[in-house]
Amino acid sequence: MTLILFNKPFGVLCQFSPEPNGPPRPTLAAYIERPGVYPAGRLDLDSEGLLLLTDDGRLQARIADPRFKMPKTYLVQVEGDPDNAALEPLRRGVRLKDGPTLPARVDRIDAPELWPRDPPVRFRKSVPDCWLSLTIEEGRNRQVRRMTAAIGLPTLRLVRWRIGDWTLERLATGQWREAGPTATA
Repeated sequence: MTLILFNKPFGVLCQFSPEPNGPPRPTLAAYIERPGVYPAGRLDLDSEGLLLLTDDGRLQARIADPRFKMPKTYLVQVEGDPDNAALEPLRRGVRLKDGPTLPARVDRIDAPELWPRDPPVRFRKSVPDCWLSLTIEEGRNRQVRRMTAAIGLPTLRLVRWRIGDWTLERLATGQWREAGPTATA
């Protein structure tokens, strides 16, 4: 069994082949030359961070299928300056168009030491922003962005830091390494 931890850069598609009718964009093939591995889950084009790839279908399902409720932690830069009470709706679960979310674990954090994003997040002197650590056990399309928007905190930058016990620690953007399964696998 192969398990790869990849730090997906902003603007990279979570697939190995380009979109047939879309604009040319970098894909996983530009970074990972390992035949037979496939993403266990996805990250949007405009999201960064941890993507797991494996050649084991059972492990892929365990990681990606919401039924297994594998926690995924994101570092989220949001527009706004919420206090603890403003984050409470995320902790209870928010209602989205496709139904209510499960409760999330969320805390304000200091700005993390991350790689520069290309292109950088637009800085506006008159609009405050802050960073959150947000953990969910689902995986709906653009869920974290929709959750923060639902409480009036648009997401500026989204970095998936952890899936289960696997993290981005010591993994630069665009880099990957092999890892063994852990107790959550």
